[in-house]
Amino acid sequence: MSECTHNCETCNVGDCGERTKESFLEKPHELSDIKKVIGIVSGKGGVGKSLITGLMSVLSRRAGFNTAVLDADITGPSVPKMFGAKEKALGAENGIYPVQTKTGIRLMSINLLMENETDPVVWRGPVIAGAVKQFWTDVIWGDVDFMFVDMPPGTGDVPLTVFQSLPVDGIIVVASPQELVSMIVEKALNMAKLMNIPVLGLVENMSYVTCPDCGKQIKVFGESHIDEIAKSKDLPVLGRIPFDPKLAAACDAGMLELFEGDWLKDAEALLEKLCPEE
Repeated sequence: MSECTHNCETCNVGDCGERTKESFLEKPHELSDIKKVIGIVSGKGGVGKSLITGLMSVLSRRAGFNTAVLDADITGPSVPKMFGAKEKALGAENGIYPVQTKTGIRLMSINLLMENETDPVVWRGPVIAGAVKQFWTDVIWGDVDFMFVDMPPGTGDVPLTVFQSLPVDGIIVVASPQELVSMIVEKALNMAKLMNIPVLGLVENMSYVTCPDCGKQIKVFGESHIDEIAKSKDLPVLGRIPFDPKLAAACDAGMLELFEGDWLKDAEALLEKLCPEE
């Protein structure tokens, strides 16, 4: 095979690995400078992926980074609710401006464009994937150190679109403690491997409940399997999030930015390591 010239327009090799990797990448808006893109993924729904996306973005902003959240879960958007974002995204001739939270996190979600936040998005896969691409190409994100992408569950159209269209620097896989989850996590990890996307680590949500009387940790879903999964894949466990009434109340009230807790301190340390160079 001849040496790659990195010019796919003049290349006549149809199965080139570089073509697969590079030719589908979309350029962000010309007024956007996005340094690091981190996807938050799960192999199934209902494990708290959006919550982890929100928590990671809050920690990033608290650390002084310019932070953005792209809500790619088009049919189940929940990011604006957690941040209390009720105003609509505004458009101009040159693009769409994201909504900013109270602490300055930039958000784009389909709910910020819909007339009513309860309106269902009844679209087919290609249309949904196209909307996610437009969130990347048409939104004027500005200068962003970390962008967190809240992915829909599973390994279908939209995750594939994100992995192929956005320059994802790595993903964080969210899981719950059930034994079945090991198989689900494996699917997400295998997809990342197939797409040549680095896996930064695992986060376990709904890990335990702390008894308010004695302080004992109660494993509602049984003993965790996250450590053995992480060990088998040589991955770090970045955090364990408990059932916490205060955290749930903060999300419902749109006040996630006020959360307190050190459950993701290892994930916070990861951001410092990934810190974009000036």
